[in-house]
Amino acid sequence: MEYGHVLNKIVLRDGDVMHGEPIFRGTRVPVVTVDYLEDGYSIQDFREEFLGATKEQVQAALQIFRKALLSS
Repeated sequence: MEYGHVLNKIVLRDGDVMHGEPIFRGTRVPVVTVDYLEDGYSIQDFREEFLGATKEQVQAALQIFRKALLSS
């Protein structure tokens, strides 16, 4: 996967943190919470709700997810 390096910079998966669920690195915010953006949340709303996730992390995750979907 060509975006694996970027993904590793923004996402952490550790069995000792949040039961191994992927989280935004440096936070306890599960990556799956980006689903809130589908419900009309702006990135700013998301960041206010899920403190710690940076705008750059959220944007990078969305870009990686988009590319992964388009390549499958």
